[in-house]
Amino acid sequence: MEKILDIVDAIAHEKGLAPQKVKEALKIAFIQTAKRVIGNNLAFEAVINEETKTIDIIQTITVVADDDEKLQDEEIAPAYISITEAREYDDQVELGDQLQIDHDLEEYGRTGASQLHREIEYHIQRLIEDEVFNKYKSKIGTLASGQVIRVDSKNNTYIEVDEIRAILPMKSRIKGEIFKVGDHIKAVVRRVNMDKINGIQIELSRTSPKFLETLLELQVPEIADGSVIIEKSARIPGQRAKVALISTHPQVDAVGSTVGVKGVRINAVSKELNGENIDCIEYTNIPELFVSRIMSPAIISHVEIVKNEEGEDEKIIITLPADQKSKAIGKSGINIRLASMLTGVDIELVENDQVTSESGEIEEAKDGVDALEALFN
Repeated sequence: MEKILDIVDAIAHEKGLAPQKVKEALKIAFIQTAKRVIGNNLAFEAVINEETKTIDIIQTITVVADDDEKLQDEEIAPAYISITEAREYDDQVELGDQLQIDHDLEEYGRTGASQLHREIEYHIQRLIEDEVFNKYKSKIGTLASGQVIRVDSKNNTYIEVDEIRAILPMKSRIKGEIFKVGDHIKAVVRRVNMDKINGIQIELSRTSPKFLETLLELQVPEIADGSVIIEKSARIPGQRAKVALISTHPQVDAVGSTVGVKGVRINAVSKELNGENIDCIEYTNIPELFVSRIMSPAIISHVEIVKNEEGEDEKIIITLPADQKSKAIGKSGINIRLASMLTGVDIELVENDQVTSESGEIEEAKDGVDALEALFN
């Protein structure tokens, strides 16, 4: 046990740990060893001795009367000492005092040495796991990339991300995606867990709206520097997405900078998302105007926000010409579903008697044959 502190810097450097945290782990290892080889129900303290570069084990024991019943109880007796025996250590001790007794683990031979070795290994490993866990816990919602090392029978994809293995479950893959060993893929960190059996588990996702947002930040400098903010986003993975954007600078066009010249930026993101179509919308804090924008390409006549008794939005009633309803709903209901995701409430469509002209303006329908022609042309 001589100069055990000499290994602190070596461990810290090799494992990338803070020296102070390594010292604390060693102290815990010494205390646990003392409990195992001396007495599990005893109170020990580990004290770092900087001069000798050792860790001293000190037992704290309570002084009681010679005839105290606690001394007769086998389970708790080791935590107490009679005043007569205590005065052999310190002749000034009194009843109720806390006497401190030094212990040398070397006196317990190979048993003590092997137990200490196991405890140090265990607590250093736990320290490493805690550091990695905290590192990735702080990365939830950020982009991660790595190489595929395995695809199991359930089509879960295992990816080597830096020093650990992450999993991309099949449910978190975009429909139609197939990965094989050696592929390099990007995903967003969705969840980080740690348990005694499996250790650290990092779950990735390519279907989360956050993945879309991180890809946009990677492709669009204005989003990365805060000139453009993604206010809201919603997506049906692999099919279509809607992103509400707002500019924080009067000379920056939120939608234009995100789309890029000839759509080069948004197309790069779409390609990574397996061809997902991405609608960019300028955000506004005027609810009715925002709803009219997110219902694009449908042209709507009126928006009514219905609130509940608590004053919260309960549903949105959209009035629109009959010839715009199919556009509002979208293929397989995709447009109205995305709009509902962005607003967070259900959307109800109500047809009126209006129609849209060739120029896209809403007009009152005419009577008879003219009305039918206006409706279906």
